[in-house]
Amino acid sequence: MEAGEGKKRFLKQRQVLLFFVFLVIAQAGSKPRHYSVAEEMESGSFVANLLKDLGLEVDQLAARVPQVISKGKKMRLRLDRQTGDLLLNEKLDREELCGPIEPCVLPFQVLFENPLQFFQAELRIRDINDHSPVFLDKEIILKISESITPGTAFLIERAQDLDAGSNSLQSYTVSPNSHFHLKLQDSSDGVILPQLVLDKALDREEQPEIMLTLTALDGGSPPRSGTALVRIEVLDINDNAPKFAELLYEVQVPENSPIGSQVAVVSARDLDIGAYGEITYVFSQASEEIRKTFQINAKSGELLLRQKLDFESIQNYTLNIQATDGGGLSGSCVVFVQVIDLNDNPPELTMSTLINEIPENLQETIIAVFSVSDPDSGDNGRMVCSTQDDLPFFLKPSVENFYTLVTSTALDRETRSEYNITITVTDLGTPRLKTEHNITVLVSDVNDNAPAFTQTSYTLFVRENNSPALHIGGVSATDRDAGANAQVTYSLLPPHDPQLPLASLVSINADNGQLFALRALDYEALRVLEFGVRAADRGSPALSSQALVRVLVLDANDNSPFVLYPLQNGSAPCTELVPRAAEPGYLVSKVVAVDGDSGQNAWLSYQLLKATEPGLFSVWAHNGEVRTARLLGERDAAKHRLLVQVRDNGEPPLSASVTLHVLLVDGFSQPYLPLPEAAADAAQADPLTVYLVIALASVSSLFLFSVLAFVAVRLCKRDRSASLGGSSMPEGHFPGHLVDISGTGTLSQSYQYEVCLMGGSGTSDFKFLKPIVPKFLAQCEERVSEASSSFRDSFEFIKN
Repeated sequence: MEAGEGKKRFLKQRQVLLFFVFLVIAQAGSKPRHYSVAEEMESGSFVANLLKDLGLEVDQLAARVPQVISKGKKMRLRLDRQTGDLLLNEKLDREELCGPIEPCVLPFQVLFENPLQFFQAELRIRDINDHSPVFLDKEIILKISESITPGTAFLIERAQDLDAGSNSLQSYTVSPNSHFHLKLQDSSDGVILPQLVLDKALDREEQPEIMLTLTALDGGSPPRSGTALVRIEVLDINDNAPKFAELLYEVQVPENSPIGSQVAVVSARDLDIGAYGEITYVFSQASEEIRKTFQINAKSGELLLRQKLDFESIQNYTLNIQATDGGGLSGSCVVFVQVIDLNDNPPELTMSTLINEIPENLQETIIAVFSVSDPDSGDNGRMVCSTQDDLPFFLKPSVENFYTLVTSTALDRETRSEYNITITVTDLGTPRLKTEHNITVLVSDVNDNAPAFTQTSYTLFVRENNSPALHIGGVSATDRDAGANAQVTYSLLPPHDPQLPLASLVSINADNGQLFALRALDYEALRVLEFGVRAADRGSPALSSQALVRVLVLDANDNSPFVLYPLQNGSAPCTELVPRAAEPGYLVSKVVAVDGDSGQNAWLSYQLLKATEPGLFSVWAHNGEVRTARLLGERDAAKHRLLVQVRDNGEPPLSASVTLHVLLVDGFSQPYLPLPEAAADAAQADPLTVYLVIALASVSSLFLFSVLAFVAVRLCKRDRSASLGGSSMPEGHFPGHLVDISGTGTLSQSYQYEVCLMGGSGTSDFKFLKPIVPKFLAQCEERVSEASSSFRDSFEFIKN
C-alpha cells in the first residue's frame, strides 16, 4: 500500500511539472535580464546574484537543480546552487569572443527543473585596456617628390588596437620637425587615420631623407602607446598618380576554399613612363586578420588566399589596396570579399537534463531536456529531430531549439527493463548532415523483496589476544530487487545484555558484511560472544532481515602457572620439618599451583630444578608432591633448600618456580628455632670455627682485664694527686670510647664494648660491656659482673 501511495504522489508531482512546462513556453517571450562583467577576470569571479531576479529563496534554489546553458560547447558561466551567485567558469577575453564588435554580449539561459523553466539573460563583457596600439609595419616608408607643394597631406599606415570603446586608439603624435605636422582624419567607419601634412617644401639636394617617430595613443587609464619609424625619401618630380580601373571590387568566395586560391585581380594604370610608371600593389590599413588570410602579388595585383575561410567565424572582409608608382604617387581601391556558407557543420546536441532511470507504471515521465544548434546559416542551419517509432517515447518541442523527451505510455519493467533511445538531429542543407545521440533508460523496480542471509546463523572462531581490527569472518545477504532496492547495508543489532559493550568489541563493514574484532579478546574473560546482524536494503520503505552470529574465543597460552602453596610473598619462608627417621616416600610437602588457561594450556607438570643435596628428595610430576627419595642419615645436613618448577603444556610453555625450605629434626618434640642462613651455616661449620670462637673469647677477656687495669691506675693517680696538691678532678663526663671487635671467618657475631669514666665527688662509676649478638640475644646494659655472666652464657650457646 505504501508503494501505491508513493506512485500517486509521483503522478501528482509530474502533473504539476507538465503544467509548469506549458507555463514556461508561454513565458518564453519575456525580455532577457542584463548583466555585465569586465574581461580577463579570474575564474570563479562574482558576476551577479540571481535570487532576486529568479524570485527564489536560497533553500528553493538547490531543489530546482539550476543549470547555466550558453551557445556552443564551452560553459563560460556557472551558478552556485547554495548562494545563487552567478560565477565565471573561465577567463573571458572580449577581443577573442567579439573582436571589434561593441557592445560584446554573451546570451545565456538558466534551466530549472522541478518544474521545468527557462530564464533568459545576457552578459555584457566590458572592455579593459589590456592591449597597446601596434603598428603592423615597424618602419613606414614614404616617397615624396620634391615638387610637392606645402599643404599636401600624405596618408600613413594606421596602428591596430584590439580594445574597444574608450580603450581603443584615440590619437597620434609625431616627433618635432620643420617639414611636417600631423593631421588626424576620421573615416566613415569611425577609424582615426593619421596624415602627414607638408609645411615646408622639400629639397632633395639639401636633405634626401627625413626620419620621424609616429606614436599611437589609446584612451585607457593609464594610456598605452605604440611607435613606428616613418622614413621619408625625397624623390624627383612625378606628376601622374596611379588610377584603378574600379574603385570597388565585390567578389564571393566559398568557405573552405583551398589555400592559394585566387580571390580577385586588381589593376591600376599610371601615365608616367620609366620608374614613375612602375606600379607596386600593397595592402593599406589592413588588420592583422586580413594579412594572415590574404596576400597580394606586388607586381600583378593578384589577390590570393593564405588560409581557408570559415563562414562561421567571419562572413565578409573589406580590403584596401594601394597602388604606388616609382615616384611615390599612389591610388587606392576597395575589395569587398563575401564568404559563401557551405553545409560543413553537423548539428550539435547539448544535453541539459537526463534521467537514466525511472520507476515503472508511471505516465508521461520526462526523460531528458536538450537543445540543438547548427552554426551554418539558411537551410544549412535548419534542423529536424526524431527518435525511433517503435519505442514508447516522443519528442516535445520547447523554446529556442529546446526539446523534451517524454514517455508516451506507462513502462513495465517485467516486460522490458532497458531501452536504448537514439535521438537523430538532421539539418536541411545539401548534403544533409546529421548527429545521433544515444540514451540508455533503465526501468527501476518496486522494493518488494527483503534481503535474505545465506545462513540463519554463523559461527566464527578467533584466538584470544588477537590484534586490533582483525578480520574474523563475514556474513552475506542477497536481494532479488534491482538498483538501490538490491543494495544491502549491514549493521549490528543492540545486544540483549545491556552491560555487554558490543560496539567496542566488534564492528561490521556496512557494505560487504565483513566482521572485525576491534580489540584483543580475552578467553578468560569472554569465551562466547553472541549478537545479531541486520541486513537492510536501500529501498523506500527499506526492508530488512536478521541473522545470529556466534563468535567462539579460542584459548591461547598467555597465563603462567600461579603457585598457591607455599606462599611466595617475600615474608619469612615457610620451613617444612622432616623427622630423620622418615621412610623413603615420606610426604614432605605439596606444591599447589593453578593456571588461568584451559585445555592443554592448563595441564601442569612439576620438576625439581635444584636441591641442597641431590637425590635426597623427589617431586612427583603430576601432583606436585615432595617426598623423600631414600632414608635419612646422620650425615645429611639439617637444612635443605629445594627449587621446584611448575610448567604448563602450552606452546610455547610457560613456567613458575617456588622455593621450599626443609629442616631435618630428630623428632617433632625437639625444640625448633628458625635460624637465618648465616647462623645455620655457622652451626654446620667444622671444629675450626669452634677454635676461632674460643680465641675471640680469650681476646675479649684480655681486653676486659686491660680496661680494668687502666681504670685502676687512673684512680690511683687521682688519689695521689689529691693527697699531694689538694686538688680535685673536674666534674663532668669523660668522652665515651667505643671499641668494636668483629669476628672473622665463619663467625658473624659482633661484640661492642662501651667504656665511660665519670668524675664526681670522690666516687667513680664504671659502665662497661654492651655485648650484641645479632638475632639471638637482646641488647643489654649491665654492670661488669652481669656483663661477664651474659658473655659466658652466649659463649656456651654457640659452642653447643
